[in-house]
Amino acid sequence: MKVLIVGGGGREHAIAVSMKKSKRVEKLYCVPGNAGIAQIAECEPSIGVMEFDKVVAYAKEKAVDLVFVAPDDPLVGGLVDALEAAGLRTFGPRANAAILEGSKAFSKDLMKKYNIPTAAYETFDDAEAAIAYLETADMPIVLKADGLALGKGVLICNTLEEAKAGVKEIMLDKHFGSAGNRMVVEEFMTGREVSVLSFVDGKTIKTMTSAQDHKRAKDGDQGLNTGGMGTFSPSPFYTEEVDEFCKKYIYQATVDAMAAEGREFKGVIFFGLMLTPKGPRVLEYNARFGDPETQVVLCRMKNDIMDVIDACIDGTLDQIDLQFEDNAAVCVVLASDGYPESYEKGYVIEGLDKFDDADGYYCFHAGTKQTSEGIVTNGGRVLGVTATGEDLKQARANAYAATEWISFSNKYMRHDIGKAIDEA
Repeated sequence: MKVLIVGGGGREHAIAVSMKKSKRVEKLYCVPGNAGIAQIAECEPSIGVMEFDKVVAYAKEKAVDLVFVAPDDPLVGGLVDALEAAGLRTFGPRANAAILEGSKAFSKDLMKKYNIPTAAYETFDDAEAAIAYLETADMPIVLKADGLALGKGVLICNTLEEAKAGVKEIMLDKHFGSAGNRMVVEEFMTGREVSVLSFVDGKTIKTMTSAQDHKRAKDGDQGLNTGGMGTFSPSPFYTEEVDEFCKKYIYQATVDAMAAEGREFKGVIFFGLMLTPKGPRVLEYNARFGDPETQVVLCRMKNDIMDVIDACIDGTLDQIDLQFEDNAAVCVVLASDGYPESYEKGYVIEGLDKFDDADGYYCFHAGTKQTSEGIVTNGGRVLGVTATGEDLKQARANAYAATEWISFSNKYMRHDIGKAIDEA
């Protein structure tokens, strides 16, 4: 079969690598893609993920059998709807289901209505009303832009002054654009964060192996929020007890709630969890694979990804025995120094060929571009160096050893990805 992947980051490269392993896939296409994806798929960099008419036309031109929509913006914007309307078989939630990620206010209201455990919250459309509420609230507190903000629209405020400045940043200065037209103010929760990705066919849910992300730019969780600086899988803090609780009160409950609301969800739900002293709570939902969580989860999956995708689309996920290797994986993001603020790009990347014959080692391209000089940096997050191992400590050692194979002028990374492993 011929498959088109929509997207161009590390997540999409990991999806492409997983699809390439399938005996059922004869040809891969990707829009816009990147230099790494281009090594295993035919890319069309001139088409953006939000150019729906062009994506539909390209999919028809290439006569693809399946389109996999990976990023949040086109999912929330309704690309799946447009592709399906054109008669194209598509993986991903329709717009009315992708709102689970597209509006934090919607997802919080859904959890409240269906008794899915989450932090207490209030929603505001007016900055003055938000500030009046904050003057009576306990600190620290969390402010969230309602809409999509590249994973960065969340502010943790320790004082009332910080909270007032946060309201100004989100709602008045529109630091996150129209995503800040509405804001959710949330109770601050403490505990370990864990990510659990899941496949969903509208009624059945099958969870993948757990992972744990590192969002802050600098070691020790210092610096600004980013799209993710690295991750590891599985999380030692995601115990059988936690899993049982989440299966009973969170996972299936979310799928059932969406169905009850007339918003059948087919695709991937990402559960961002906080393991609080009072039990697991939902921090956030994403309506797609996470980045960089995908890089450490898919490389451990035993199943043919195409079989699982078909089951999600056809409503037969209950017939899939989802399995993962009894090992571990760690991903360390190599970024451009200065990310997530200002950084330079266009630097030649050396050492990529060292991954070609290295079993259990992966170099997923996130922000790269092919030029006449070679592959160069083309974004804040450049590469996701990923390695597997018998356990987390070995996988972590392997991943950091592999980061030394790569060099480019303003290479930057955290040196403590997975350090929490030592505390488990």
